[in-house]
Amino acid sequence: MMTEARLRELYGEASPRAAAKAIDRFDRHCREFIAASPFLVIATTDGETLDVSPKGDPAGFVEVEDDRHLLIPDRPGNNRLDGMLNLLRNPEVAVIFLIPGVDETLRVNGRASIEEGSELCARFAIKGRAPRTVLRVAAREIFLHCGKAPLRGGLWTPETWAPTRPVDTLSEIVRDHAEVEVEDTSQAGVDALYRRSLY
Repeated sequence: MMTEARLRELYGEASPRAAAKAIDRFDRHCREFIAASPFLVIATTDGETLDVSPKGDPAGFVEVEDDRHLLIPDRPGNNRLDGMLNLLRNPEVAVIFLIPGVDETLRVNGRASIEEGSELCARFAIKGRAPRTVLRVAAREIFLHCGKAPLRGGLWTPETWAPTRPVDTLSEIVRDHAEVEVEDTSQAGVDALYRRSLY
């Protein structure tokens, strides 16, 4: 059975630089990174199960409210609400921000609350449509991840990308997983559906 001692034997201790890189407030570098990011992934748990959800909007869609708080608007989706239902039971969250072309990522660990005030939500309106809720994240730990994982994966290296879509469309996959018929399984049909339901 794996133990912490065995893991340390295999990997060694964290470098002093890595151990000390976490901060507890949004400094200039963090604010600039978040302002340039059009995409994040947020992890939540109810204490038993886990959920990881992607969120994206034009760069700067997440607001740094003050030195310790973030505001993240929630856009229309599939209404499963997995992450938000988790937050009702356990407010702990982890967020990773990405910027296309930048190999490093920014991690924020903290606690989140779901806010629904109309004035707050209106601040995040796009094309006249405000989100129904906004997540307020109180940061406990903030740090930059090095770029090794995106570099290894060729995430921002076009020459490593498949020339055509390497997997079926969402409609085709949902048709097979849920065993329901869908009207248009083409990528063009999926793209049109996405565009109609963005906001």
